[in-house]
Amino acid sequence: MIKKFLFSTLIALCSITALNAQTAKETNKTEDPDNLASQYFGQVMGVAVDATSNIKLYKFIYEWIGTPYSFGGNTKKGIDCSAFTKAIYDKVFNTTLLRSSRDIFSMVDPLSKEELKEGDLVFFKIKSSRITHIGIYLGDDRFAHASSSRGVVISNLTEPYYARYFYRGGRVIESAKKQLIEE
Repeated sequence: MIKKFLFSTLIALCSITALNAQTAKETNKTEDPDNLASQYFGQVMGVAVDATSNIKLYKFIYEWIGTPYSFGGNTKKGIDCSAFTKAIYDKVFNTTLLRSSRDIFSMVDPLSKEELKEGDLVFFKIKSSRITHIGIYLGDDRFAHASSSRGVVISNLTEPYYARYFYRGGRVIESAKKQLIEE
C-alpha cells in the first residue's frame, strides 16, 4: 500500500514538473524578442514573417518602430529615412551605405515592384524630380521607413500616397559594397 502511494505521488510530481516546464517554455516564447517581433509583424502589421524571413531584420525594425522623424537625425531620439536605412544595412546586412537616398540609389541595381524581395530598397520621388525618400521592402507590398509625419513605421506600397510617388526598387550591387570597403 505504501509503495502504491509513493508511486502515485512520484507520478503526480513528475506530471506537475512537466506541466511547469511546458508553461515556462510557453511564457519564454512570448517574451522572446524574436518571437515578439514576429508576432508584431504578423498580427499587427499584416507582414508574413515565416521561416525564410530575416528575423534579425524584423527585430531591428521592431526596436525602432515609433522613433520620431528628425531630418539629419540618426538616433532613437530622431532619425530620417536614409539614416534609418543605413542603420538597418549596417546592423542587419553588415553593409555600409552612403548617407542620402539619392546617393544610395547610385549603389543599387534598379528593380520594378514585381521584382522586390525582402531587404531590397524602395525609392520615392515625393513632390520632386529627384529621389527624396527611401525605405526597406518587407514583402507583401509592405516597407519600413522613417516617415516625416509618423516616424518609423510600416507602410504599404499600394497606399495611394506611396503608389503615387514610388520611383523604383533597388538591390545593392556587390561591387558597390566592395568599393565602399576599399575606400
